[in-house]
Amino acid sequence: MTKNYAELSDAFERYDIDPGAFTHADHVDVAYQMLSRYDFLEALTRYSQCINTIASAAGAAHKFNVTITLTFLSIVVARMRTTEHTNYAEFLKNNPEVLNTSVLKQWYSSDQLASELVRTVFLMPKASPA
Repeated sequence: MTKNYAELSDAFERYDIDPGAFTHADHVDVAYQMLSRYDFLEALTRYSQCINTIASAAGAAHKFNVTITLTFLSIVVARMRTTEHTNYAEFLKNNPEVLNTSVLKQWYSSDQLASELVRTVFLMPKASPA
């Protein structure tokens, strides 16, 4: 059965999802929906508030990570604006790396992503090799 991500995004904004069943693919799908509905800063604000509220309500406030959230939404919106696609399925076909959580490793080490600092503030990514 195919998920209806517009409906999932609506439920996400109402804080009406099962956090235990919310996969990385669902995170990406909802991010895509929100970035399609709102400008980047509004989508980032709404997405961050929703994910933080949902995680906190599930007793997992420590899972919310400002750096990961901002970086991942930035990757998704950049791919949305620079790759041709007419729908979400086409977007994924042209950008399969967004479904891989290791995509962040090109900018951040595992230790950085696991640090307490990145949970509460945006940590700048490491510079690209010259």
